[in-house]
Amino acid sequence: MASAQPIVIYPPAEDGGRRVRADTRFLGMAYGLLDVADFLSLAGIEDADPEYVRQSGLIEWRGGGPDEWGH
Repeated sequence: MASAQPIVIYPPAEDGGRRVRADTRFLGMAYGLLDVADFLSLAGIEDADPEYVRQSGLIEWRGGGPDEWGH
């Protein structure tokens, strides 16, 4: 099931984690693409995997793209 909700990945925190939000719902702190994919799967995006996360037009990356994770 595809989602029309915008997904926002926030800039890395000091520990390297990035907040993940779908629409107005906080999904969790991600420490890599696999974490983001897991959160999206739990939110109903069944085909989410790290490659989907890297290329999806539904994801807005703030403070760096999919390769920016801080420390």
